[in-house]
Amino acid sequence: MQIHFIAIGGSAMHNLALALHHKGYTITGSDDVIFEPSKSRLQDKGLLPQTFGWFPEKIHSGLDAIILGMHAKKDNPELLKAQELGKTIYSYPEFLYEQSKNKTRVVIGGSHGKTTITSMILHVLNYHDRNVDYMVGAQLEGFDRMVHLTEENDFIVLEGDEYLSSPIDRRPKFHLYQPNIALLSGIAWDHINVFPTFDNYVEQFRIFVDSIVKGGSITYNEEDSEVKRLVEASENTIRKLPYQTPEYTVVDGETLLNTPEGPMPIAVFGKHNLNNLAGAKWICQNMGLDEDDFYEAIATFKGASKRLEKIAESAQCVAYKDFAHSPSKVAATTRAVKEQYPDRKLIACLELHTYSSFNPEFLKEYKGALDAADVPVVFYLPESVAIKKLAAVSSTQIQAAFQRDDLTIHTNATEFKEYVFAQNFENAVLLLMSSGNYGGLDLDELKTMVND
Repeated sequence: MQIHFIAIGGSAMHNLALALHHKGYTITGSDDVIFEPSKSRLQDKGLLPQTFGWFPEKIHSGLDAIILGMHAKKDNPELLKAQELGKTIYSYPEFLYEQSKNKTRVVIGGSHGKTTITSMILHVLNYHDRNVDYMVGAQLEGFDRMVHLTEENDFIVLEGDEYLSSPIDRRPKFHLYQPNIALLSGIAWDHINVFPTFDNYVEQFRIFVDSIVKGGSITYNEEDSEVKRLVEASENTIRKLPYQTPEYTVVDGETLLNTPEGPMPIAVFGKHNLNNLAGAKWICQNMGLDEDDFYEAIATFKGASKRLEKIAESAQCVAYKDFAHSPSKVAATTRAVKEQYPDRKLIACLELHTYSSFNPEFLKEYKGALDAADVPVVFYLPESVAIKKLAAVSSTQIQAAFQRDDLTIHTNATEFKEYVFAQNFENAVLLLMSSGNYGGLDLDELKTMVND
């Protein structure tokens, strides 16, 4: 098959391009800008566009399909040409479904935890040499790509994102997968630019539960009241399988998971991650792996990329960075680190970076999110607010939202860096949380300072 990607450079899109290239398809693509690591990974396989930009002449009758990425606009010249020619145009999730409609589809959904749960499942299956197709939102140790597609594998494991499918398909991605086996980890309002009210956001998860094929199953976190209410109210003829956080203890900075064979040390930590682990265990069991095999494999799981990733450690200090940016994720991550290191000073730095985080109404959702921190810090760039064409956000608004009188707020990248580097790291934990880059903070320089 000959497939052309409009906006090939995105994290998800370039991984799908690599997967289809590996499968033997002929791949072409376009984009107006491509950053690392996508650029090098595409170049390594000969898939990097020779010239950046949009070229309608790349759309021709010989193409079997077009895959359209979210980065493209509705008036993209290549998209318009494809529509003019009547070519088949897929969104990213539509094409994944097309590739997996004859497989057993396992879809992991939820506002938080879905990348970690999907990563845990894939790690366990890979540990036991169980071959499956997959799509996951983080690079995993031992995996070449974030997407893998074959003709022969019986299962596909998909991370079910609730964000939109494409510029011309405004359905959430996870509405399109029609899972046989599904998981729902939690519901916490996010993507306010698309789902302006909490009820509207929750409705997307109701549709997801109703999209599970008849006779399928939903494994759900019954500790989340919204998830519990929604799943138990569903009239879909599916099996409903609740899970909850397993018992565990933290001893001298090590998390011990209670198992039938006794306490077992694991590398991941925090109540939210132990809850994720419980969900992953039940999904693996639904896929035919027994409990003992799960525990053996999960003991070697070190975490998904950018999720509570340890970046430096010395006798006096340990530093983590995390992708957390929504209120529920920030609160869970901060609590987890404090629980793991209760006797250390926790310096927690959150970068506000997303559209939602700059919305005055949504800002109120951050109340209590940094309560577990000893030194709470918020950093944001006013330019980021302006780029998103939003009204300016004041330090007073942020202070009122978090409700911490001792909250330190920085709006200048240089001053933020100087503040972080000036901290006393004796018997401390530094936690950096953002979906951005902390205003260009040099993490290698920070690692050197912490390690010294």
